[in-house]
Amino acid sequence: MFILNFIKKEKEHRIPNIFEAILTFAVLVLVMVIGIKVFKASPHIPMMLGVMFASLMALRLGYTWIEVEEAMISGISRAMQAIIILAIIGILVGVWIVSGVVPTMIYFGLKIISPSAFLVCAILICSITSLATGTSWGTVGTMGIALVGIASGLGIPAPVACGAIISGAYFGDKMSPLSETTNLAPAMAGTDVFTHIKFMMKPTIITYLICIVLYLILGFKYSDAGSGQIDSINTLIDGISNAYTVNPVLFIPPIIVILAIALKVPAMPGITLGVISAGILMPFFQDTSISELLEAAYSGVISNTGNKELDLLLSKGGLMSMMPSIALTIIAMMFGGIVEETKQLEAIVNKLLKLVKTPFGLINLTQATCIASNATMPEQYISLVVPGRMYEKSYKKMGLAPETLSNALESAGTVTSVLIPYNTCGVYISGVLGVATLSYAPYAFFNLLMPVTVAILAFFGIVVRYDEESDRFENV
Repeated sequence: MFILNFIKKEKEHRIPNIFEAILTFAVLVLVMVIGIKVFKASPHIPMMLGVMFASLMALRLGYTWIEVEEAMISGISRAMQAIIILAIIGILVGVWIVSGVVPTMIYFGLKIISPSAFLVCAILICSITSLATGTSWGTVGTMGIALVGIASGLGIPAPVACGAIISGAYFGDKMSPLSETTNLAPAMAGTDVFTHIKFMMKPTIITYLICIVLYLILGFKYSDAGSGQIDSINTLIDGISNAYTVNPVLFIPPIIVILAIALKVPAMPGITLGVISAGILMPFFQDTSISELLEAAYSGVISNTGNKELDLLLSKGGLMSMMPSIALTIIAMMFGGIVEETKQLEAIVNKLLKLVKTPFGLINLTQATCIASNATMPEQYISLVVPGRMYEKSYKKMGLAPETLSNALESAGTVTSVLIPYNTCGVYISGVLGVATLSYAPYAFFNLLMPVTVAILAFFGIVVRYDEESDRFENV
């Protein structure tokens, strides 16, 4: 039967039953868990195995191979905007580093460190760094390592320090226009990155301010701890000032991108303006040639300052650095295209949607699905892609604007990945910081509270936005 479906042209489709639909996702979960957890593989090939099984299920349901192929291509096409933006962001990060923009932002971020308020300083420093680089992993792997060392000298327990570090890193990961997840979530929901960021502001800032207060209160417990050592931070500051010309003027490119968000400039030209402005400023501040600028845009930056932590922090960016993320997005969208076209996704969604009748219920179901995805398909990107595709039509039917969906995706999918011990994010963070996931999780206030804040605000309709074409009241 399968072989015939490779070559036959007539369409003899049937609707999958709930067992067949669940089996497709169960196989994906199984191969992802085994591949990532047992064999320590990247998620790409396990995800491709899930695509293969979904294809076989489609053939079983009567679809031809040509139709399966068209479904995969259709799925990929929905993510093309995000793929292009990811490519531009890779270029931007490389250019911003080599031109001194990122080093300048990190330099001034480090300047605000204060031993008397370490936890608050930790979340602020990591927030600035993550906003500047668009990556939580890079922030934790560099600034996080330095801050954990300082915390030890100050007498602050490592799990507590890690909680503040992770909260700051994931705040930046969630809100930076340079972040891969910040671009992927709106692509899945059907909106643009700037609209997405603007809509996330209210719940994210509320949660962030609560975290600041909590870390300030918690910090009082360690106010009498030893003065510790801040040599590692000073070494980073000196390393940056020796390798780059640091000047507040270099804040202009990120300011331009922020203004583009405020003025609703489309994402691609808005981010490109950030690239161009940094390239223009570079000759005035850095001793770098045009060929080095172009190489940084393509391959990224390989820092050789002699400071190991600083070189790790600044060795990144470039178009090619985004290829793994782009590849995973393509493969995940192949899976999404198949299960959507063959109604496998619809069979599961219809069962789940019987439980919800209001925007409040739909938003919370979305968040629950994102968290479950992080726990069962332990890869952050998939927790955005799969639920995004599952619920996009349901949000439209309820008259909700796509940014309502993208906010729910990021508020649960992006930030909770690090709380799962066997999720790729949890494995990486715990390995880098040397603290078990379940030890730091209770202190990662931002990651714990973000889904709760969205749920509470959804109850009051504050994070519910109705589509402009709808007659419903728009509450933002």
